[in-house]
Amino acid sequence: MDEDPSLPRGMESMPPLPEAVRAAVGRIVASPDFTASDRARRFLRYVVEETLSARADRIKAFSVAVEVFGRDESFDPQNDPVVRIEAGRLRRALEHYYLLSGKDDPVYIEIPKGGYVPTFTARSTPPEEAPSPPAVPDPPPADPPVSRPNRAPWIVVAAMLMVAIAGVAAWLWLGAPASNVAGARPVPAGPQIIVLPFTDLGDGEVSALYSAALTDEIVTALGSFKEIAVLGVQTSRSLPAAPDIAKLHDDLGVQYVLEGSVRANMDTVRVSVRVTSSESGAVLWSRTYENAIDPNHLFSLPAKTAGEVAAAVAQPYGIVFQAETEREAQAPPDNLEAYLCTLSYYGYRATITPEGYARVKACLERAVARFPDYATAWALLAHIYIDEIRTGFAAGEEPPAVRALAAARTAVRLDPENVRALQALATALFFDHKLDEAFKVADLALALNPNDTELLGQIGQLRSQAGYTKEGRRLLEQALARNPGHSGFYRGVLAIAAYMQGDNATALREIEQADLQRLPLFHAVAALIYAENGMIDRGTAAIEQFQEMAPGFIPNLWAELDKRNIPEDIQARMVKSLETLGVPIPPRTEPEIAAPGG
Repeated sequence: MDEDPSLPRGMESMPPLPEAVRAAVGRIVASPDFTASDRARRFLRYVVEETLSARADRIKAFSVAVEVFGRDESFDPQNDPVVRIEAGRLRRALEHYYLLSGKDDPVYIEIPKGGYVPTFTARSTPPEEAPSPPAVPDPPPADPPVSRPNRAPWIVVAAMLMVAIAGVAAWLWLGAPASNVAGARPVPAGPQIIVLPFTDLGDGEVSALYSAALTDEIVTALGSFKEIAVLGVQTSRSLPAAPDIAKLHDDLGVQYVLEGSVRANMDTVRVSVRVTSSESGAVLWSRTYENAIDPNHLFSLPAKTAGEVAAAVAQPYGIVFQAETEREAQAPPDNLEAYLCTLSYYGYRATITPEGYARVKACLERAVARFPDYATAWALLAHIYIDEIRTGFAAGEEPPAVRALAAARTAVRLDPENVRALQALATALFFDHKLDEAFKVADLALALNPNDTELLGQIGQLRSQAGYTKEGRRLLEQALARNPGHSGFYRGVLAIAAYMQGDNATALREIEQADLQRLPLFHAVAALIYAENGMIDRGTAAIEQFQEMAPGFIPNLWAELDKRNIPEDIQARMVKSLETLGVPIPPRTEPEIAAPGG
């Protein structure tokens, strides 16, 4: 029988017999690699049996809630997303199972996004002949130069499909499911935060609606940051009014509590928010947001405020990150070593140095060896390997693009909704000269979490380097406005984007506010900008400092510029700036596009 090309390899489009499907369900729920809750297991059995009994048309959110979850007849799926949340968890658990012990199962069960009716597919090859997916995918062969259209490697297509199937799962718990393979350790989780229902201090319908919506929107926005775990809104609404914060720490294991109030009148809505440590009771952060009420955009206001709150609280370098860095520095527990690596990574990114690179790289490599299912650690390790391409810190080692792509793809495979993993994959593809694929993955990441300034800054840099400076600057300016505490990196990249646009005044202003003295490329960018602004003495000093720190860059200038996908007209402008400073330019030989690995 011919295989359906839309199915995974080893599948055929003819549905299996009902007995085979029931046997498959038995294998799934009995497997330690099926990391679903008891409720999700009941969910799976119910939808499978209803479908096999020709009652698939009855499988709706209402019937699942009533018959599986025990809800009463008043259940309203529009206001209670419990079925949608549990379906997302079930899909993830099935994906995890089929990546591990279920990879050779004779029946493949899937619950497509957009409904709850399962599909059943039989494998066309016997289990002993079915191909096993590699633990870390092999890199694809080198592609043609970037001027040609590139075909997406199969792993990128798979990652995109998994993201599309999974959707923006902001209601889900942090991280990929932990593997229960013998000898594997549970995936380390970051700190937990709970959002208490916002208090309505107004006296009208607008205030009541806004306070109810804001709680849900903040949970959704926080859930997109995989460096923390946010408890679901159902948990917070089950708590008594004004709960004891210390008791929340003891009963639920949360470290942080976010709460607030809403007061609305006919003209404005005022939101007060604070974050408290459940261990010490100290208020770590508070802020007030005030917006004019526009009847045409009333329902978009809670989402806007929630995005601002989430960015301040949960992003790298945000409130939780700062508190965790201080807390763990005092008493780092051994079982959180891998999580501590994520903290040290962001510290390194704030002030990039060769010493920080070596330390964090070693830490993350230990983390993924110890916790092989920790998607965030794999993603950050990919970023470290990418830095080898950008900075030359590990010159002479095995080509880093190969390792960066493999690590990023592993992270996406483990957790298709992990924004840091998608960011790593987009960046690795960019440095492997697959720009179209890189920006498609970047767009998926931005859709999942538009409030993540680390993501905004990185994608803004990539777009600017490739010549899309208008879009790149927009993203960089958003990142800088939302996260001024990490301004050095954003301002440095914004400076080169402005230089590429010919906006020399902005370039000079931004480079002089960026403090990245220990990063070699900072001095190169500064030299270009000083040259364009007629500041020859400062430009000469900067380029001499750069050549001392990175002596191999100028002799390989064309390959270094090609490696970064800088357009030819911008390369010519950079060369002219260097010549203004008296820098000897090596002759260009063809082709200069760097091979994968930099």
